[in-house]
This record gives sequence, structure tokens and C-alpha cells, in this order.
Amino acid sequence: MKEIYDACARLLAGGEDVVLATIISRSGSVPRTAGTKMLVRRDGSFTGTIGGGLLEARVLEEAREVFRTGRPVIREFHLTGADAASMDMICGGELEVFVDFLSAGLPENIQVFKAIGDLLNSRRRTLLATRLPAQTGSSERPCKCLLVQGEQPVGCRLPAGQQEKLLQCGWVRYPQVVPVDGAVFLVEPVSIPGTVYLFGAGHVSQKVAQLASFVDFCTVILDDREEFANRQRFPWADEIIVLESFENALKDLPVTRDSYLVIVTRGHQHDLTVLAQALQTGAGYIGMIGSCRKRDAVYQALRERGVTGEQLSRVYSPIGLDINAETPEEIAVSIVAEIIKVRGELMGN
Repeated sequence: MKEIYDACARLLAGGEDVVLATIISRSGSVPRTAGTKMLVRRDGSFTGTIGGGLLEARVLEEAREVFRTGRPVIREFHLTGADAASMDMICGGELEVFVDFLSAGLPENIQVFKAIGDLLNSRRRTLLATRLPAQTGSSERPCKCLLVQGEQPVGCRLPAGQQEKLLQCGWVRYPQVVPVDGAVFLVEPVSIPGTVYLFGAGHVSQKVAQLASFVDFCTVILDDREEFANRQRFPWADEIIVLESFENALKDLPVTRDSYLVIVTRGHQHDLTVLAQALQTGAGYIGMIGSCRKRDAVYQALRERGVTGEQLSRVYSPIGLDINAETPEEIAVSIVAEIIKVRGELMGN
């Protein structure tokens, strides 16, 4: 998604109009989820995909028409029978796609997409609110406003009452179509939904960082060895922190419900040290690598320090889904799959 937002900002700033297609709702068996985007240029080239096959071809046709008219549209697509078969779908489904015209001549478009790029890795929850046209194909220009809790909005001006109601819609993972004071808005989360803090910079951590970045997590690496915690070993990481020791590993970290703490240090004692600190936070996920025997030894040591069974029940250990993983790559898959599962539960999906 970051690639699409970055391309939007770059092309608009360069004076090029673009069309942005977004799946705003879906039902049944469809190839991509709500919120998926595809950016289309006038020459027909595009970035991203909303599923390929016949669906994508139809949306590209709609994009050509939107370029011609300058008017956004919302289209319903019913994928059944031959349509579904052409996209390797077992059965059909239905989607609504918002095909939006973004004019480079409107300063608010440039402002909004530039601001999105700046905010993506800020770990602040951000909403993009687009006022939808009252009728599909209407000449009414969609109004875009970027909303960040506690900050001035970016883009078009909305009445203060509408802004407050939009911010109260809830911070979910997927777009919502929301009626507010007689208008209808498409409300989308645009910030990266969750930060994975990896304590330890070994082989498993390397693979987890790479895979987590592919599924839209911000990743932060923490270790006390600079020869391990560095950009050469972690080119995908958003941030790398070289600690003096693991004793204060969580000091000053902005750990919230959107934080996923993955404890994969090089030793039993370091894992215990980090876990004791992690249990004092409100992190949405705490996972610790190791066998059941190692886990039990760490838990016993923490109980002797006064940690309760209720606190320990928050910990996912042995970490990861049980898929009989053995290699660092397989273990990373199991860990990231578990984090994705927890993220979905936390966001009510």
C-alpha cells in the first residue's frame, strides 16, 4: 500500500492526474479484500492489483472513462460463473469499487498524499475521509481530508462536527462507508496497523522482520550487539536500536495496544529479562520463543518475583502457530501468522 500512496504523491506533485480504484466492500469469494487499491495512469499502466483477470480489466475500462469525464464512479461487480472461473475462484462474489479521479490541479490532493507518505511510518493512527458523490457519475468533486487525532486535518475543509463524528467511527483495518450529517464518506485507515518489536537480532529475527514488513507491519529491531543489529542484516526494518543491555530494553518505547512484542534473544536469561518488562506494558501481543520446558522455567522464575498467572496468560509461548516449523524461515511464517491472527482479533475482524 505504501508503494501506491508514494506513487500517488509523486505523480500528483509532478503535475500528472491519476485514477485510484479502491475496493470499498465485498461479499462471497473474491480475490482481494476491502481497502485494496490500484493506481492507474492515463497510458493504462498501473501500480497494485485488485485481483487480476476480468475484474481488473473492467476496472481499467472504468478508469479510462473516469479520465475522460473527470468524474468518479462507484461500480458494483458480480463475479459468477465464467467470471469466477477466469480468476481461479471456486465460486462467485460481489464487490463495490470506487474509481476516483485525482486531479493534479487541486492542491488538496497533493497535500493529502504527501502527508500520507510522511505519516505512514509515524505509528500515529490516521484516517483518510473522502466525501462520496451523491450520485455515481456526478460532477460533484469528492472532498478528501486526512484526519489525525489531536492534529489539524490536511486537505479540504470539513465542518468541525463532521470531523469529530468521522474520528469517532472507530479505528478499524478496513474501509467503512459512513453517513454523516447528510453526506456520505468513505473512511479508510492509512497508517501502518501495528508495530512489531523484535528483541534479538538473530536468524529468526531476520526472517520475521522481512515477512512482517511484507504484511504491512512497522518493524523495530533491538539487540545489544551492533554487529548483529545493523542495516546490512536488516534492510527491511523501519528502525534498528542498539541497546546498552536488555535490562532497559523497553525504556522509552511507545508500546501500545497496537504493539507486538516478539522475544527471540540469544539466551534464556535475556528472554526472561525482556519478558518481565513486556508484562508491564499494554502491548496487544507478547510472544516468546523456546520449548515448553524453557517457557516453564522462565515462568517459574517470574512467579518467584511476584508475577501472577493472569499476567503470564497474556504470553504466546512457545511462540507462533503450531505448524511443525523447524527452519528460521518456517518459524518466521508461524510467528507472523500468529501476529496476523491476533491483529485481526484486536481490530474486530
